[in-house]
Amino acid sequence: MKLPDKFKVLIVTLSDRAADGRYQDLSGPKVKDMMVAYFNDTGWSLETKTEIIPDDKSKLRHLLNKYSQTYNIIITTGGTGIGPRDITVDVVNALIDSEIPGIMDYIRIKYGMQKPNALLSRSVAGIMGKCLIYTLPGSVKAVSQYMTEILKTLQHTIYMQYGIDVHKKH
Repeated sequence: MKLPDKFKVLIVTLSDRAADGRYQDLSGPKVKDMMVAYFNDTGWSLETKTEIIPDDKSKLRHLLNKYSQTYNIIITTGGTGIGPRDITVDVVNALIDSEIPGIMDYIRIKYGMQKPNALLSRSVAGIMGKCLIYTLPGSVKAVSQYMTEILKTLQHTIYMQYGIDVHKKH
């Protein structure tokens, strides 16, 4: 299998306040900036789309079902905690075909050693059809931390996902 000529990335911010205009979304743009810089460094072509929706299970489910068919990567911000409106992880877990637990476990442990509240994140990574999905917390600082670690493994993750063996033969 070969890599796409252009990677399509959907960035979804889940926030009641940002969706109704009471709060400017800063997390989604941070994800986009980091993805653009990463793809520029790799030389891969990138197209991004951003969405801001309220913390609403049916709206998120609809977006994931719609865009996982045509997008290579979906990254969400917000809704990964344990609050009553934190629905992102529950929706994503019900839809993914395979979970990739190691990356999120590593991030929680790494940053949880400095700030134990980071251990309350329920963020997940997985594959839905042929689409990689990452759920990130909503704060800009957490997005930066999560994306820094995710981007360290993203190229290899994509190669694995597309069945491209980049391991050296002995």
